[in-house]
Amino acid sequence: MIRTSSARRLRAALGTAVAAAALAACSGAPAHQGAAAVVGSDRISVAQVEARVAAVREGAAQSGAATEEQPGLARHAVSDLILGRVVARALADRSLTVSQSEVDRARSADAQTVGSEAKLAELLRAKQGVPAADVDGFYRQQIGLVKLAGGQDPSSADGDAAIRKALVDAGTALHIEVNPRYGTWNTTEIGLEGSSENWLPASGQAAVR
Repeated sequence: MIRTSSARRLRAALGTAVAAAALAACSGAPAHQGAAAVVGSDRISVAQVEARVAAVREGAAQSGAATEEQPGLARHAVSDLILGRVVARALADRSLTVSQSEVDRARSADAQTVGSEAKLAELLRAKQGVPAADVDGFYRQQIGLVKLAGGQDPSSADGDAAIRKALVDAGTALHIEVNPRYGTWNTTEIGLEGSSENWLPASGQAAVR
């Protein structure tokens, strides 16, 4: 049997929990605690975002780049993690896939162009904020975007329109929620609102000019 004093404490604790949940709902935060974003049934945790940011910073430190960075690195990470899931949904909706061999060929070709895998990884970190461990994911996303053009030149007006429609449709279906600390996802513009464009470390910007 629960004693009266214990029951009171339990009711008080439950009341606090309910109030906290209501407050989170009113704030527009994702329903899942600790989430940076919720994309369909997929949860992107704050820990995932922090790990990606830490990996980018570690890569900068190893390359001798300055540790000071301009604002927006975490929001850029959130945006990229969301976009990867939107691209994957758009491809699935059209029964399209990107194979590992396609990723390997594209990555190898670019590595040859810039001189080595190490140089490629550093350029992607400095220009795109891609950690070394996520280089394959970057190519999978880029190849996927080309496929969404439906055989058209992705840089043409028609190709760009096809890609945008696919991503807008996918984003709409996924009902993307973002933790307010990172902004909000604009389904039509296919990106985070309120995120900074100037997120790169200053030394990284200088290195790729």
